[in-house]
Amino acid sequence: MQRIYVDNSATSFPKPPAVTEAMVQFATQCGASAGRGAYEEARSCEQILATARQRIAKLINAESSERIVFTMNCSEGLNTAIRGILNTAPAGTHAITTAMEHNSVLRPLNALAEQTGLIPEFVACDSQTGLVDPDDIRKAIRPTTKLIACVHVSNVTGSLQPIDAVAAIARETEIPCVIDAAQSIGHVEIDVQKLAADFVAFPGHKGLLGPLGTGVLYVKPGAEKICHTMKEGGTGTVSELATHPETMPDKYEIGSHNAIGLAGLSEGVAWVLDRGVDSLRKHDRRLCEVFLTATADAENLTVFGPGLDMLDHRTGVFSVKVGGLSPHELAARLESEFGILTRPGVHCAPFAHQTIGTHPVGTTRLSFGAFTTEQQVLTAADSLVKIAQQQLATSA
Repeated sequence: MQRIYVDNSATSFPKPPAVTEAMVQFATQCGASAGRGAYEEARSCEQILATARQRIAKLINAESSERIVFTMNCSEGLNTAIRGILNTAPAGTHAITTAMEHNSVLRPLNALAEQTGLIPEFVACDSQTGLVDPDDIRKAIRPTTKLIACVHVSNVTGSLQPIDAVAAIARETEIPCVIDAAQSIGHVEIDVQKLAADFVAFPGHKGLLGPLGTGVLYVKPGAEKICHTMKEGGTGTVSELATHPETMPDKYEIGSHNAIGLAGLSEGVAWVLDRGVDSLRKHDRRLCEVFLTATADAENLTVFGPGLDMLDHRTGVFSVKVGGLSPHELAARLESEFGILTRPGVHCAPFAHQTIGTHPVGTTRLSFGAFTTEQQVLTAADSLVKIAQQQLATSA
């Protein structure tokens, strides 16, 4: 039985061959740590990291490669920004986010509520589309508001949030803005200079097609002045100082880098740059259209998030539900009967499931990627429809 991978929201698969080749080459021919030696291999590692920064900066139109901070994943980048801004804020400080956020935003804010007396506010989103109204964010602002955080694309419904409008509100009110681009990078164009958010975090292992254990935090010029470091240590630069450097990107990077992972990430980004995000977005949009059309009239099957009339407001992330089956039962049948690989549960986004009415059991999620074909999407959709029909007949 052919196995069809539709769990790209968790991590993309397959990867471009150049990603694996770069990692093997690093492991067998380089193996050094950047900034920890004057020999050729150490210099080669430095160049690998520099090239990766340059490619990522080009992809998001960053002001310079110095604005690209390497992290172990998106969650670490979000924690760096959120905690760096709010850790020393006085009790009663207010922060705004949305009800569609991932735990990477929810949990740091809730932890700070216990630790510092932060008051987080989770702005409600539309129960059908999962979209936030920017005006609701504006209305939530208080004199004590010190952060606005917003996810770009929901990992539950695929909803493409109006982050341009959200970031504009933050700029207008001079409130720091953090964007979670975990599900959008590589799928949707991100121009950080146009967006002008203070921080944009994203992983390397999803839409950028790199390996696990890689991530990026973009820091707008000047934003480092409002974000304290949460970790300090070796950087391989200005080692004569006993204090951590303030220069970018060293300010937020400590210890030896995951160079083998970043070598792979660099090639994933090169692949995305070569194909073009516009082209990848058109591919994603077409897959959404195919899936929504194929499931439109299915009985006993619910597809959450923006529909066919709102393709510009969604990406290829779909939560589904079949009456009479739990999310895990549906995922198990999809795999055992049709070879469809999905993710059941709450997807680390409990408030998002509360929004669409699927908490606490969650949904079964299908998520498409750059290598997902229209035929694979049709097969997945047809499999869902068959299971929904069978379940309906069984319960009749």
